[in-house]
Amino acid sequence: MYDSISVEELKTPAVVLCNEGFLDDAVLAASRKGLPGLRIIPESVPCESSMVEEVERGINPVLDQIIDGLIKPLSPEEEFPKAVEFETPTRIIFKGNLEEVNRFFYKRGWTDGLPIIPPTESAVAEMLMGTDLPPDHILGAINPRLGKATIEKIAINAVMAGALPTYMPILIAAVKALLEPRTMSSTYMVSTGSWAPLWIINGPVCSDLRINSGSGALSPGDIANAAIGRAMSLIIRNIGGARKGLEDMGVFGNPCKYTMVLGENEEHSPWEPMHVEYGFNKQDSTVTVFFPNSFFQIYPYGTDDKGILSSMIYNVLPSRSGLLCILLPPPVAKALAEKGWKKKEISNFFSMYARVPANHHPSYWGASRGDVRKETVPINPTDPVPVIRNPDWIRILVAGGPGSFIGLFAGSALGQTDWVTQRIEIPTHWNKLVNKYKSVVPIYKKD
Repeated sequence: MYDSISVEELKTPAVVLCNEGFLDDAVLAASRKGLPGLRIIPESVPCESSMVEEVERGINPVLDQIIDGLIKPLSPEEEFPKAVEFETPTRIIFKGNLEEVNRFFYKRGWTDGLPIIPPTESAVAEMLMGTDLPPDHILGAINPRLGKATIEKIAINAVMAGALPTYMPILIAAVKALLEPRTMSSTYMVSTGSWAPLWIINGPVCSDLRINSGSGALSPGDIANAAIGRAMSLIIRNIGGARKGLEDMGVFGNPCKYTMVLGENEEHSPWEPMHVEYGFNKQDSTVTVFFPNSFFQIYPYGTDDKGILSSMIYNVLPSRSGLLCILLPPPVAKALAEKGWKKKEISNFFSMYARVPANHHPSYWGASRGDVRKETVPINPTDPVPVIRNPDWIRILVAGGPGSFIGLFAGSALGQTDWVTQRIEIPTHWNKLVNKYKSVVPIYKKD
């Protein structure tokens, strides 16, 4: 789509062939780039088809349309498209009870399908107490629809998600991280692959806000983990405009898009925390993000270092050959550390010994299609190749409770994607704010 737009900007006729299931997405993408008149021809070729006969069967019926689209003069509407007129938003958009507000928001696609807290003027004002930045401060434009991420808009979505004002510094840092081109978020948030952001929190803010890094850190039940991830999901949807079936074209979708947040269990880790490992001070608080689309848990073959490491390298999926986060519960991390293993050595070991026959790796098939360089795969299709060729793509995170399971968050290596870590800026009245909300904790009866 964007390639065709670039061709049109060079005053050369172009048409876009688009699988009919992606027509709305294509039209919206052209409009966002200022070319709503771009000629888009829907066709029935199955997505990413590698079969010539299938491609011909889908393209032959629209050949005449392709020729017309390339030679037919532009209509006045195509040559001079009318600018879209936006209404000036009002401060109050709806009044009603809780059920009526939720129905109103849901019918307009502003929720994630779950009930929300109404973002009233007073609730948003309270949320803004969590930052020293003014409400109209703009952090940037979030893809795909380039919505302006103001502090007030972030606060509105935070209220809707059920967040506390103390979460605002994390949300602001998370939006800044999302805006970093290295995350490739503009691709991952709308891809058919259904990628979901994993947010990792480090530093003193974890204990201040009781971000769960222990037992069940990824399960429901902790307001910080749940609401921070949910707020970011709503921010991506409502500010960025990644609407399911329009811009977000995930084939299956991903339940992790609701929320996926955890802290590093720094207190029980035998190694330095992730943020210190990558250049931050121990007293800094940070948020790190990358976009996996698969999470699976494996049981180690043994509790010694050989059993633990073998279970890792023999259970990673070749199709997920990019960024990887390995979750080690404290007992497993301690067992490795006692044998002299450090995080970097584990990553290097994984990259060296997690191997499959070349013809089991996606790069082999990509080379056959011309998607990747042929010199990246061996001549002999059964020769072993690394599942993840760059150890820098792998990060080790100590999290979780007692037990022996190992978690693998598997991502991909699209373009220049990378891990991104952003420092969390703490507001001046932080301690007072934390004390105000510190009693918001679940208390379970143990009888």
